[in-house]
Amino acid sequence: MNTAEATGAPQRSTRQRAAVVEMLDALTQFSSAQDIHAKLRDADSSVGLTTVYRALQSLADSGQVDVIRSVDGEVMYRKCTLEHHHHLVCRSCGTTIEVDSPTVESWAEQVAARHGFVEINHTFEIYGICPSCAP
Repeated sequence: MNTAEATGAPQRSTRQRAAVVEMLDALTQFSSAQDIHAKLRDADSSVGLTTVYRALQSLADSGQVDVIRSVDGEVMYRKCTLEHHHHLVCRSCGTTIEVDSPTVESWAEQVAARHGFVEINHTFEIYGICPSCAP
């Protein structure tokens, strides 16, 4: 871990990091680091897989990308809005819709309070099949 990472300081902008951010800007669904690396390679970028992982971790740590686990456990990344939200994710094509839900927020706070938890945070994803993929 470098000093900037350890202190939470902003990461310096590099050509490789900029390429990862540009690719994330172009994606509409959650993607694995390997998928992002393959798309960068297809676009003739020389960004290495390790660099992609480092950039994604840094972006996740700073709250610039959301991280979820796919239904098969793979870590997936997506650039989302900065406001707290949840995701509706198609298991077939990966289409992702950001949703907010005051009901979920209230429920999470009530459950935490009931058990004496404070300073809570949570993630909530709903997986299903989107209308385009539905039989």
